[in-house]
This record gives sequence, C-alpha cells and structure tokens, in this order.
Amino acid sequence: MTETQQALPSLSFEFFPPHTPEGAQRLWRSVERLAPLAPSFVSVTYGAGGTTRERTRNAIQAIKERARLNVAGHLTCVGATREETLEVARGYARLGVRRIVALRGDPPKGEGAFTPHPEGFASSVELIEALRGIGGFEIAVGAYPERHPEAGSMQDDVDHLKRKVDAGASLAITQFFFENEDFLRFRDACAAAGIAVPVVPGILPIENFQKMTSFAARCQARVPDWMHVAYAEVVEEDAARELSVALALRQMRALIAEGVEHLHIYTLNNPDLSFEICEGLGYRPTPAALAQGGAA
Repeated sequence: MTETQQALPSLSFEFFPPHTPEGAQRLWRSVERLAPLAPSFVSVTYGAGGTTRERTRNAIQAIKERARLNVAGHLTCVGATREETLEVARGYARLGVRRIVALRGDPPKGEGAFTPHPEGFASSVELIEALRGIGGFEIAVGAYPERHPEAGSMQDDVDHLKRKVDAGASLAITQFFFENEDFLRFRDACAAAGIAVPVVPGILPIENFQKMTSFAARCQARVPDWMHVAYAEVVEEDAARELSVALALRQMRALIAEGVEHLHIYTLNNPDLSFEICEGLGYRPTPAALAQGGAA
C-alpha cells in the first residue's frame, strides 16, 4: 500500500443478494472488481421478513470462501420470531461472520407501517440487546443524517442512535445523502449526545439518475434541486457518468477533509462506477488483495 493510500480512509462496500443466475454473476463480478481495493469489510443486505434469507446466506458463504473478505450480514426484525431471527445470526456465526448490521427493517411492500411479529423483536434496540446476549458479534447499525420519516425531530434520531449504542452497537452507518452539511451536523449532534462510536457516511454513486431518484424516494432520502438541474443538463450517457464521478469525488474529498476515517459505499451491485470513483480518490488494487481475492 502506498503512502497516499495510508492517508485515505478505510473502505467498505454493500452488496445485495442475487435473485437470478444473471444476478449471481453480477454479484460475483462486483466482488471480484472491488475486492482488490482491500475493503475493511463488505456487507450483504437482507430482505424484509427474511425474503432473501437463503440468498443472503449463500452470498455471504461464497464471498467468504472465494474472496476471503470480512463479510457483515444484515439482519432485520421484520416478519420473524425472535428465535428465527437469532437462528439466522447463529447461522452467520457458523459461517465465520463476526459482524452483523442490525436493523429494524422496513415494512414489506404494501404495508404502510412497521408492525412487529407477535413473537418478534419490536425494535432494533431489542435485536441489538439479544445479539449482545449471544456474544461474539461486532454490531453495526443504521443512522439517519436527515430526519427519519418516523422521527419527530433530528434530536429523536440522535437519541435513538444513542439507545442503540448503549444496547451494544459499535458502529453506525448512515443512510446515503448528497449534502455533506447534513452528515456533519448529525455527526456533531451525535458527539454532543455522548455517542463515541464511529459514525460512518454512506455514499451512493449515481449510476442512473432517474433510477436513483426513485430509490431515494423509497428510502425517503433528499435529492437536492441542484442535482436535478445538473443531470437535466447532460444528455449523453458518458457525460452523465462523468458528472456522477465528479460529484462523488467532490463529496468524498470534502468528507475526508472533515476527518472522516471510513467510507461505506452502496454499490447496488454495479462495481465499475464505485471502482472508478475509488481510483479517482487514490485507492489502488493491492498485490496481496489480488493474490487472495480480497482482504482477510
């Protein structure tokens, strides 16, 4: 690793489990493309009610065995009993997974609000406490630099994150955002509340602006007006890609200048744009990562 890379933040990448054989090829291409950047860890998402449970498990196993990466498994409270949820965690442990991204989870499509399973966890705090009871896991959680739709205020978001940290979380990964001021304001509020764990910014490279705005609407993340204007002015696909790279580089460099020590990238299983952006920041494939398929 070069001196330049040593000064850069550590990285992590998020993947989602495949739904089809073509999706499996796309996932594996994503892993092969990004593993040489030696991420600290990668994570694999988990559908509402365990709808991707087996696919998530299979993806984790393949990434660990073939790429030898440190993998974090997502886990939600949606649509399952406590025991079913904890059995998924135990299954992760049997695969050698030592980090879990513990989330309450969004309600299934068509349901307006989260309703706990009668025998399930009512909140991410309850899930974190149970995982801590099992022991052996590093627990990461979600955080919201913009107000969560169900929160009454930004302070409610900070207070809820504090409860998750007090329950046993050691890392918070934010929802993606496009205005760094939102993240920095949230980070300062977390520090003021006594939250001492790292608050990691989540970054979403924009592969396709229209698809991203639909995705952001589902996540209730804000897309600033200036971004709508900027993408409206580019017609060619190559120009849109150049804009996406430039915007991500500007955002990430500004975050690094503010002392951010880790960057979490939502790849959407589209590795080339993420790789290009990382390369623009100064990350380079390492010989060790290339030889073994990733970071141990």
